[in-house]
Amino acid sequence: MKDDLKSRLVAQARAEGFDLARICRPDAVPEVPARLGAFLERGYHGQMGWLAERAHWRGDPSALWPEARSVVMLGESYTPEDDPLALLSERERGVVSVYARNKDYHDLVKKRLKRLARWLIAEGGGEVKVFVDTAPVPEKPLGQAAGLGWQGKHTNLVSRDLGNWFFIGSVFTTLELEPDAPETDHCGSCRACLDICPTDAFPAPYQLDARRCISYLTIEHKGPVDEELRARMGNRIYGCDDCLAACPWNKFAVEAREMRYAARPDLVGPPLAELAVLDDAAFRARFSGSPIKRIGRDRFVRNVLYAIGNSGAPHLRAVAQRLADDDDPTVADAARWAAVRLA
Repeated sequence: MKDDLKSRLVAQARAEGFDLARICRPDAVPEVPARLGAFLERGYHGQMGWLAERAHWRGDPSALWPEARSVVMLGESYTPEDDPLALLSERERGVVSVYARNKDYHDLVKKRLKRLARWLIAEGGGEVKVFVDTAPVPEKPLGQAAGLGWQGKHTNLVSRDLGNWFFIGSVFTTLELEPDAPETDHCGSCRACLDICPTDAFPAPYQLDARRCISYLTIEHKGPVDEELRARMGNRIYGCDDCLAACPWNKFAVEAREMRYAARPDLVGPPLAELAVLDDAAFRARFSGSPIKRIGRDRFVRNVLYAIGNSGAPHLRAVAQRLADDDDPTVADAARWAAVRLA
């Protein structure tokens, strides 16, 4: 009967829009505490203090909810229609990470998870909790333990079925469900993701120093970015997809089924000059419903000004100069840096 419930659960997950559904035990990742401890000890987490504050839960999923007996790990494709690296050469336009070019995936994935969880309760009983990215859950190790994919050398999850363009969600349940076999590493000798990184954010394969990662710098890092790294950020203004885009396993990627992941036209290479002049109200209006909204106008315009400084376009110097006395000191610093770069 349990096997029948599991097969019906996988089918229901597909019906809800998920592309992958696998199961593991909450205690299936005993290696995580040591790996997380080493990451924190080296300071690789930068300003993300919440990683250290919740290390106990993040290191041991069974401590997060001791009553849980199974974890349903789910993957949903958001494969882009175009090559996200192509815009890097168009230096007067900003590059937004693929996942952030439309609606906030947290909201979309969580609604699917809740519907699937309600179905599971109705069919099998028990209790459930759902998580997508915002809770202290080691989603990528659990994903590997469940067989969704393996953590590649860029530390992201890679699937033989989806490449690495997919979101991860989880349903913790008190039900005993048959676990799937874990996935093994299929990176081999490939170094594509490591070699393409513009800021050398990988000290070694399978290790990420977030302090040098453009995704971290443009989204999580508060205040000025180190000048040596600013110059390497190019025109990336929110996130970075280089290591994901370089993965050869993407040749197996499936097209995203959710139309709300399709890029908004105004977020595919928007002109830097247009973005730099956004005040707080205009920023909020433009990015309503987008994950970009959460970093706020000041941090976003800081990123835009770094991109302007890297553009090599002298006519954008006037745009930067107009922000040299901005109320936010970090924006003003970025504006002055950009103006000097373009002088």
